[in-house]
This record gives sequence, C-alpha cells and structure tokens, in this order.
Amino acid sequence: MTIGLARTNAEAHLYMELHPCPRCGEAVFDSTSSVITTPAGLASRYTGACPGCGTGREFEFDLPEVVLFPPAHGVRFGGDQPSRIVDAGEWLFVADMVLEHVAAVPDPRASAAELAGAKRDVEMAVAALDEVLKFLPAGADTAPPSAFWTDRGRQVQAAEPGRFRRVRLLAVREAYQRIAAAYAAL
Repeated sequence: MTIGLARTNAEAHLYMELHPCPRCGEAVFDSTSSVITTPAGLASRYTGACPGCGTGREFEFDLPEVVLFPPAHGVRFGGDQPSRIVDAGEWLFVADMVLEHVAAVPDPRASAAELAGAKRDVEMAVAALDEVLKFLPAGADTAPPSAFWTDRGRQVQAAEPGRFRRVRLLAVREAYQRIAAAYAAL
C-alpha cells in the first residue's frame, strides 16, 4: 500500500523516521530502495529489517512527476506545495527535535565535524519551518485545522496553537537562520 507522495527523498526518509518499528520502537532501519510501478504510476519502495528486533519493514511512496534534487547548501523537503504525508504539527515537532541538542551560540572549541553537524541540524529546522508555512493559505494568519491530520500533529498544535501563527513562525525561522550563520562563520 502506497503511503502517498514523497516530494523528495529527504521527505520519504523523514516520514520513515517519524514512523518507528511498531514492535520495538526503533526509528531507523537499514533499508534498500527500489523504484516500482504501481497502478498510480512510479513509486519508491524501501524495505529492510529493524535493527532492534528484526521485524521486516516496508514503506512505499508515490514519486513526483518532477524530481527535486537536494540543494547544494541547506535542506529541502519539497516544492511549493505542502506535504501530503507529514502534517504541519509534525513539521514543527521535527524542528524542535533536531534543535534539542544544538546550542544557540556555537562553541568555538567544538570540532569542525560538530559545528557542521549543528549547522546542518539548524538548516533542517529552518526547512521544517518552511514546510509548516506552506500550510498557511495566502493571507491567513495561522494554519487551518485541515493542516493537522496525525495524532502527533494535533497534539503539537493543541499544546501551543500560537506557534502556528505566521508572524511567530517567521520570527523563529529568522532566529534559526541567524544561528545557522553563526555556525557557518566558525
């Protein structure tokens, strides 16, 4: 069964991480991918075994008509349209999770690899906020109820609905961009 359209490989991998093994809860698995033909067209299939318990896992995503390649710098999960497989609340959850262990001010004593990893995490958080913003209709101040269709997404929205206001999302995005620039400067 196809999950839906994954606009990029990055979005497909993120979706898989957001849906851990139902048996043991392990979020990551070593998968093999292939392109298959379905009644709806081309799809990408990821299969593999959970490293925690060995349970077989499979995810199948419709492929977009136009392939979006990863940018040279930064992170991109999709084009101009909002995701069909990750809702607005899950995108904000992702931004929060990737920044959980990133300091707002880089430690100049950190290794180059640590600085690069932190910069990448902040770039991922910026891209996740961009995805949330795609759910806000033109001229709207906040994301509509239809932007939240998963349990996790609805929980994030219910916990603090003000976080989905356009002005707040843009302010947080700008702050994250300043943090990414600080990491890039070292």
